[in-house]
Amino acid sequence: MSRRLLVLAGATLLLIVSAAGCKKKKAGTGSATGSGTPIKTKPAMFGGIEKDLLDNFKPLPKSFESKTNPSTPDKVALGRMLYYETRLSRGHDISCNTCHMLDKFGVDRKVVSDGHGDQKGTRNSPTVYNAAGHFVQFWDGRAKDVEEQAKGPILNPVEMAMKAEADVVGVLKSIPGYVEAFKKAFPNDKDPITYNNLVAAIGAFERKLVTPSQWDLFLAGDVKALTAAQKAGFKQFVEAGCPTCHSGPLVGGHIYQKLGLVKPWPSDKDKGRYEATKKDEDKMMFKVPSLRNVVETAPYFHDGSVKKLEKAVTMMAWHQLGRKVTPEQAKSIVTFLGALTGDVPTEYIKKPELPKSGPKTPKPDKTVDKAKGDDKPKPDKKAPKKA
Repeated sequence: MSRRLLVLAGATLLLIVSAAGCKKKKAGTGSATGSGTPIKTKPAMFGGIEKDLLDNFKPLPKSFESKTNPSTPDKVALGRMLYYETRLSRGHDISCNTCHMLDKFGVDRKVVSDGHGDQKGTRNSPTVYNAAGHFVQFWDGRAKDVEEQAKGPILNPVEMAMKAEADVVGVLKSIPGYVEAFKKAFPNDKDPITYNNLVAAIGAFERKLVTPSQWDLFLAGDVKALTAAQKAGFKQFVEAGCPTCHSGPLVGGHIYQKLGLVKPWPSDKDKGRYEATKKDEDKMMFKVPSLRNVVETAPYFHDGSVKKLEKAVTMMAWHQLGRKVTPEQAKSIVTFLGALTGDVPTEYIKKPELPKSGPKTPKPDKTVDKAKGDDKPKPDKKAPKKA
């Protein structure tokens, strides 16, 4: 073959290869076209929602178990009794359930709760449901877990007002039924009735207060678990920027955030975490609450200052994100939040029969100390770092 024919054959082969390459690129998803414009790929969908919008959410676990406080049936049974036990209070009239009512989604639906001698606290009582999954406890995060949290209200002079741990232990030891129950729950302890064992039992009970909902069914694969309106509300929720703080299995409860991050909050009377740490950087820092069951747990915010959820949504969008949402958008978001309302475990929370007092059980003491306490936290020496 002559040199000229070889050149022509090579050119022809090059054209064929080039044409085939162009054809392949045009057929390929997301490849460049001849004009250099990328071809857009359709996002993966799940039940009418882009899958990537769901990446930061997970279903609730069946319980929030603790490595340091392993659950046993006897411990849980004891914790259930203690949760309803009013004799853990000075006046024998307040229990954990008084402020965190299990048949009302774990709240008392008051601005602030009533304590010993009708004293009032300064912060709204949050729900106990799913609380064991939070990264810290209390609005200011001063307790690391539900066991440590349970220690506070019993000795708080405004709440249950018992004077000392020894007094609480003395009450329990004076009740024969509790002597037996503590032995069953803590069989390896020579002296099973201690203050630490008391809160361990309450914590074991609370760690199973979990309320799965339609949202969990949806995340687990049931595309029909949410209505079209709830799916539209979720998209509004995302568009407004709410998942910045409200994500994960609890849709919140996993970080601190400054209240009034973008626009100043209307009131700075309560400075949040600063009340516990006295550190300037903690002023107006609060634990981000979980939005689980939020439709049922009004009033809202740390001070219980807002009754309507639509208003709370509007305020959050403005003060935290600098966004104005319309009444229609707020209503749509609230429709989605309704999908986070779970089922109260009726049988699990059923009030048990409590043991009768013994002859040495102290009588109720309704007196209020002249030097009234308050429910403001004392500074903690080793405050957890911000998340």
